[in-house]
Amino acid sequence: MASVPFKKILIANRGEIALRVICACKELGIATVAVYSEADRYSLHTRFADEAICIGPSKSARSYLDIPSVISAAEITNVDAIHPGYGFLSENAGFAEVCEVSGIKFIGPRPDVIRSMGVKERARAIMQQAGVPILPGSDGVLGTAEEALGTADRIGYPVIIKASAGGGGRGMRMVSRAEDLPNLFDQARNEAAAAFSCGDVYVEKYITTPRHIEFQILADEHGEVEVLGERECSIQRRHQKLIEESPSPRVSRELRETMAAGLREAMRAIGYTNAGTVEFLMDETGKLYFIEVNARIQVEHPVTEMVTGTDLVKAQILIAGGARLDAVIPRPIRLTGHSIECRINAENPDTFTPSPGRITALNLPGGIGVRVDTAAYADGVIPPFYDSLIAKLIVHGRDRPEAIRRMIRALGMFVVEGIYTSIPLHQRILADPDFQSGNFDTTFIPRFLAREKDLREGKAPLHIVA
Repeated sequence: MASVPFKKILIANRGEIALRVICACKELGIATVAVYSEADRYSLHTRFADEAICIGPSKSARSYLDIPSVISAAEITNVDAIHPGYGFLSENAGFAEVCEVSGIKFIGPRPDVIRSMGVKERARAIMQQAGVPILPGSDGVLGTAEEALGTADRIGYPVIIKASAGGGGRGMRMVSRAEDLPNLFDQARNEAAAAFSCGDVYVEKYITTPRHIEFQILADEHGEVEVLGERECSIQRRHQKLIEESPSPRVSRELRETMAAGLREAMRAIGYTNAGTVEFLMDETGKLYFIEVNARIQVEHPVTEMVTGTDLVKAQILIAGGARLDAVIPRPIRLTGHSIECRINAENPDTFTPSPGRITALNLPGGIGVRVDTAAYADGVIPPFYDSLIAKLIVHGRDRPEAIRRMIRALGMFVVEGIYTSIPLHQRILADPDFQSGNFDTTFIPRFLAREKDLREGKAPLHIVA
């Protein structure tokens, strides 16, 4: 293990990821500073950090997204580095630059790399130049609907219009007919401008039934890059992931090794450092196409940790301190067993409406191969101001069938009272024959919910899974 590079780190985040970073710092002997909004005054990350500073009101725009407030907290507490977690300021190149100017190490990629990867059209061009396969599409952003029509005619329908900045499904429209494109083009541009202050869009070929596969990257500041296998993220609703697993049931060892070799070269060529994820769509033939780079730690990073035995957050911290990869992670990378993660959200499992409120009772599952990353506690309040994620339930098994059985058992022992959670939905998904066989893609959830609706209305036969 490399030597500890920092004395004190500020975590510019909240909830379970803030606790996750605190845990890694404690094991490395690094002091921590938590920042919190008024809504998070009694959150666990404020309790377990060595210091905690309130940086503003409940709304994230005036607290967790307020760069001057975060930097002021860092300077007051004399930290060496800032870990941004995921979301909020984690992929904000301006924030990374301010850290740099302030003499505080940003635990993540360099600002110029974040900026390049944050503009999807630019990232697409960079990856194409590095030899990574991309979907057929426009050569850069499109200024008019007429240009988009020309691209669509060239590559064939269906196509998808995508915002060049941002993510989360905003600024995206699928187009199956030429007559629909002008209106949808304007919708995508307007939504992108409202969400990201940038209305640039581009067009790609649309794969109707893709799988969503992503590869975990670690890169040191000396030019070494490693790929820690892939994650299957196809179980998602409206581009929001619900269940992730590693390895993917659809990726062969040969494909994994081929992609890893190409990604090592590509990420080295763009000067990538620290942790990141390269996301792909897989078509019906098993061919992968690049879609974007997430220049940060991912929500679903624990499944990679479980199958590789690597602490990715510790690795981030050590790499930011100048350590070489060989001193941070075991090489060569070997995947052992199978891991699944369920994102437990504070929302109604049938209507998907948020369910903030007070948790009146809580029981976390345990046992061999079970991990829960959460900041929830009995009598704690889930505020209405932030993402609805309250816990990540992760299991590890010898193989995928054992991991599924272990997850079903753990979900049954996960009790949250006082608010609605997505646990019942996860239980139904895990019992589905198509999920259990690995026969799914990103259209699984709409089809699954439609089948459930038909069952409730007596329009479909009932299938019992033993």
